[in-house]
Amino acid sequence: MAVHENTVAPNRAVRAETPPADHWQRWASADALAQASAPAPVAPAPLPSNVVPLATAASAAVATPPPLVVAPPVLPDDNAPALGSDAPYRVLIVEDDRSQALFAQSVLHGAGMEAIVISDAEGAQQAIAEHRPDLILMDLHLPGLDGMRLTALIRQQPGQQLLPIVFLSGDPDPERQFEVLDSGADDFLSKPIRPRHLIAAVSNRIRRARAQAATQTGTTGAPAINNPETGLPTRHHVLQQLSAALAHGDRGGLFFIEVASALGLRERYGYAAFERLMVQAAQRLADSAHPHLLARLNDNSFLVLARGVDEDSLDGVAHNLRQQLSERAFVIRDEESVHLRGVVGHAQLSPGFSDAGTALEAVERTTLQARLLSSGVAAYVRREDVAAQEHLALLEGQLELAYQPIVAVAGGNTAQYQVLLRLRQADGTLLSAGQVIPAAEAAGRIADLDQQVLDHALGLLDLYRHAAQPLHLFVSQSLRTLARDAFADWLLESLERRQIAGSAVVIDVRLPDALIHTVTLQQFCNRMSAAGVRFCLSQFEPGTEANALLTQLPLAYVRMAARFSSTHANQQTRDELRGAINAAHRAGALIIGQQIEDPQAAAAMWMGGVDFIQGNMVQSAGSELNFDFHNAVL
Repeated sequence: MAVHENTVAPNRAVRAETPPADHWQRWASADALAQASAPAPVAPAPLPSNVVPLATAASAAVATPPPLVVAPPVLPDDNAPALGSDAPYRVLIVEDDRSQALFAQSVLHGAGMEAIVISDAEGAQQAIAEHRPDLILMDLHLPGLDGMRLTALIRQQPGQQLLPIVFLSGDPDPERQFEVLDSGADDFLSKPIRPRHLIAAVSNRIRRARAQAATQTGTTGAPAINNPETGLPTRHHVLQQLSAALAHGDRGGLFFIEVASALGLRERYGYAAFERLMVQAAQRLADSAHPHLLARLNDNSFLVLARGVDEDSLDGVAHNLRQQLSERAFVIRDEESVHLRGVVGHAQLSPGFSDAGTALEAVERTTLQARLLSSGVAAYVRREDVAAQEHLALLEGQLELAYQPIVAVAGGNTAQYQVLLRLRQADGTLLSAGQVIPAAEAAGRIADLDQQVLDHALGLLDLYRHAAQPLHLFVSQSLRTLARDAFADWLLESLERRQIAGSAVVIDVRLPDALIHTVTLQQFCNRMSAAGVRFCLSQFEPGTEANALLTQLPLAYVRMAARFSSTHANQQTRDELRGAINAAHRAGALIIGQQIEDPQAAAAMWMGGVDFIQGNMVQSAGSELNFDFHNAVL
């Protein structure tokens, strides 16, 4: 007789979630097993009063909890011997609900792990110092200090920035889950949870953390070779290996892989789910690229370095990487999955790029071309190619920058202009930024172009340093330019050499670029903010992910999308504008309304609460910095 999978035979108790009886033995040596079968010699030394000893759930359930003792924070002993990778996994459970704590403890204990329970946040640092856990299983709602605040405090302690912290909570609010991950947690598990799921989630995190620690043995002070979350090589390590390959004249290939529709995926599933999806994509691509190195470059792009391979086979490797990414769906959440599409650009190492940055820029530019091909794969061709020559020819000419005032609705004593790119060709044709920038990106000249424009702006600030009205310039820059460490070094050096206040420079970045390259932009902003440089987010469209950037980036200004200039004609647009203004103001940013062409639009913007307006009604873009800001009041 056939028995269904969920049918239990009569008179036979079956627990599918219970590990086999000898499951724990994989952690123990033969001597330990022999000792385990012998009678216990003496009672163990008492644990701190707020720690629940390893006991059976039955005996612990009837015990009366002792009074809690708050211990002062204690740092881990750096001289303590490190435990080997074969030692039992150690989990610290921070949970004030005794029944929930005992459930998690008994499940993990049954899987061969050491599980220590504390019932209050105040004892966390003492327990971390004494037990040196591999992972903390954290409740969200704790008395006194909640789990998110405790996580933030743990992350501030030396040596605990990479300690895995996993939340186990019954809070169903997805926004709260995002806040938890944003506070520094590594994962969020929902109650009720199946024992098998809990064991897998905990053991996988610890396994990766221990593998990462093993790779760093004996490398004190050196950059990490592998990412502690995924175990994959870091961007720094892969670029370092690329530099070595170029220096040695190695043959091989470099692959730039970009996951398509990243913005749409983030908007649909949220930041946390998108991040988990990209981690899964990285793991699959790494398996496909093995034994070659793969690193994640930014939110949705990856780099593969294949040293010593036949350069004639690179196209086949690229197609295989793209196919492996897309052929199987990725699980987002229960009963929901998504197929990812990607494009791949690749380049041979043998042409002899001058450095890793040049090679990376070349292969990234090739990926832009791959977007236009049905195959989704493109091979790098040196600039002598005819198409590249056409793009370069378009860039031949003289920069003619224009300036448009950005005026405070209540007036002010600061002169503020947006620097607008123009390029005059030999035949007299004047090209706009919309024509020049795509050509510069396709020809690999965008960083040079951005640097020329910003250098010109710095020259103006130097020239006007003693003007009666302080001068501030808004300068648009590409995220590909900001991602280059050499560019950040140049900007900092230029500000110091010319003795220009960093606050006089406002770096203008587009919202679509910021959403795709958030991590890169955050790193650049953090470095430049220390010098006083400010930032403006342009083409702003309200939305969950866009609004999140208001708190994730140190923004001084937000420039609304052009469609908001017609708020006077549409109530829904007025409501959207008001919501965006409130969100920006709460984040400490000021709102700029652009493309204001008539008094009616200006009045609508003023009533909506914008702080600045910009457009032809104020003054059209020109070649002079001659607007009278002192007498300009809307």
